Amino acid sequence: MPIVFGMNHRSAPLAVRERVAFPEQEIEAAVARLRGVTGVEEALLLSTCNRTELIVSARDVDAGGILAGFLQGERPVTMDEVERHCYMHRDHEAVRHVFRLTSSLDSMVIGEAQILGQVKEAYAAAGRAGSLGPVLDGLFRRAFSAAKKVRTETGIARNPVSIACAAVSLARDIFGDLHDNTVLVVGAGKMARLAAQQLKSDGVRSVVVANRSFQNADDLARELDGRAVPFDRLFEEMERADIVITSTASPHRVIGREDALRVSRARRGRPIFFIDIAVPRDVDPAANEIDNVYLYDLDDLHRVVKANLDGRLHEVHSAEAIVEREVAAFLAWRKSLEVTPTIVELRQRLHEIALGELERFHSRLGDLTPDQAEAVRLLAVSLVNKLLHQPTVALKRAAALNTGGLRVELIREMFGMDEAAAVVPVDRGDPLEVPVIGRPESPPVRRRDER
Repeated sequence: MPIVFGMNHRSAPLAVRERVAFPEQEIEAAVARLRGVTGVEEALLLSTCNRTELIVSARDVDAGGILAGFLQGERPVTMDEVERHCYMHRDHEAVRHVFRLTSSLDSMVIGEAQILGQVKEAYAAAGRAGSLGPVLDGLFRRAFSAAKKVRTETGIARNPVSIACAAVSLARDIFGDLHDNTVLVVGAGKMARLAAQQLKSDGVRSVVVANRSFQNADDLARELDGRAVPFDRLFEEMERADIVITSTASPHRVIGREDALRVSRARRGRPIFFIDIAVPRDVDPAANEIDNVYLYDLDDLHRVVKANLDGRLHEVHSAEAIVEREVAAFLAWRKSLEVTPTIVELRQRLHEIALGELERFHSRLGDLTPDQAEAVRLLAVSLVNKLLHQPTVALKRAAALNTGGLRVELIREMFGMDEAAAVVPVDRGDPLEVPVIGRPESPPVRRRDER
């Protein structure tokens, strides 16, 4: 079973998390080193801005001490910081943690989509490093499947919970389909870039960037696959734009009420949507009083985000129920694998006995054609398979219920599977007489008590 060791946004402050984080380009080599630590059989390393976790399958060793030592040796943190801020989950709790993590139930923003991609990248890096095996590979494949069910069967990811996504949601409320709209970005700030990128991905027709530094405007326009315009053409471009995102560093209003009024009149009643995410604000709040002018600032967007977060929290119960079902299914599957070696060995044992008996009675079967000999062999194989079916089902069911150990011991004792001898002894002193296939005159089988 796996072990999870690490820290996240709840257990450690940012000042510690940033020192523990692994740069993306170093993760593959780091996870290979983790796999090489004594006692570690499989390994995966997940490192994001909110968490760093070592996820391993390890032998019965002091996993906590080993993983703490690895983390402290790899990153510029003290052992005291590692011990104070790290957590460790084992076995069932580790499985549950991975499923909740991948389903975005352990994220700072519940339901955010980024974590699933980050976990998949960590999984791919571990695969390239050769540090995955049957335990972690099976765990993460099932976790990805569970995450998909959570996202499709609940509304936990339905409502936007970022400023950029909230802006797009409001724009869609006003315009409906965004494919025929044009976005004007005023300024070149990070928030404006994110909002414009989100609108672009949602299908807006074109993006225009205006900034006091034309070079900065041109750089951002290239990122957004749009075009840059000089700042003195701002209001001219605004008359053609449907959505205006403002994010300048100006200490004064950039767009006054009268500016908005002139733009609205020039648009002849077509609505215009202002997203003011500058601090201090770029657009005069009085612009919102003008017909067909819709103005939203950061406070408005934060209210949308909070309402959507509240909506997501209502979906958490349903999402947790899905995760619990998937965790139980995974644990049952893992338990069934514990009896697999015995099942495989039992099948091999009984097939060897059956084929050995065919070989022993070969001389009594007469002259068989190749087709007849193959039919006899298939008959023996089929009989063994049918006899093994119910014991196999019973063993797997018992393993899932944590009662497989006693049955495995009984099976192995009954069939002498732990004995040194490779072949089950056969009583050759007084074998049963059997009819010789292909000889109708052969006498019938006689029971011992008829002699």
